[in-house]
Amino acid sequence: MAWIVLIISGMFEAVWALALGKSEGFSRLAPSLVFVVALAISMGGLAMAMRTLPVGTSYAVWVAVGAVLTVGYSMATGDESISPVKITLLLGLISCVVGLKLAH
Repeated sequence: MAWIVLIISGMFEAVWALALGKSEGFSRLAPSLVFVVALAISMGGLAMAMRTLPVGTSYAVWVAVGAVLTVGYSMATGDESISPVKITLLLGLISCVVGLKLAH
């Protein structure tokens, strides 16, 4: 169950990161509110997962899930360029998360 909570909280990390970018320095209300709510859910989930999973593994997986989803979304919407190198590196991050799960 901790792994599921960790992955979901990593997804909310991507939500708050994207909302932070769209908030324009917290000058736009809706993205700023999404940021605050997603941040609370993300941190709460991370804290819950850390009750049973090692801190280092939890944090690495949380960051990787958030980073992959944030970059993937940005590439899909055209906010970030797509390149074979970026795709390869994102796949490498995903492989590392799977490796950490298998090593646990």
